[in-house]
Amino acid sequence: MNTAWEKFQGATLSLARSGSIKDRLVEAYRNYLSDISEDELPREIREEFRAVSLSFTRERPMLRGEDAARATIRKMSNDEADRLASSVVLIFSALPRSAPAARHPAAAQVVPLYLAEA
Repeated sequence: MNTAWEKFQGATLSLARSGSIKDRLVEAYRNYLSDISEDELPREIREEFRAVSLSFTRERPMLRGEDAARATIRKMSNDEADRLASSVVLIFSALPRSAPAARHPAAAQVVPLYLAEA
């Protein structure tokens, strides 16, 4: 999983699974979003991504074995967690899918299902 689009797709799929919203946010951040650099994103999305990234890591870890993401998400209300998850999905929906298609040109081809009648 190399492109920002693929990482956001993985994060979005993590958020769509069952479990508590806070656990799903931790998984989405740790496994996908923490590896994304702003430079990988289109300019018009970078500021929103920066705000989302800061929302994941604004608290200092206070418990043993806890990282900033877990500490931050633990302190969030469920409404805040829902809004953060929605922001991740909205950024994913705004990302152009051109990067994966460029890497796999066959995936970008359109194949007609029916022959055109003469």
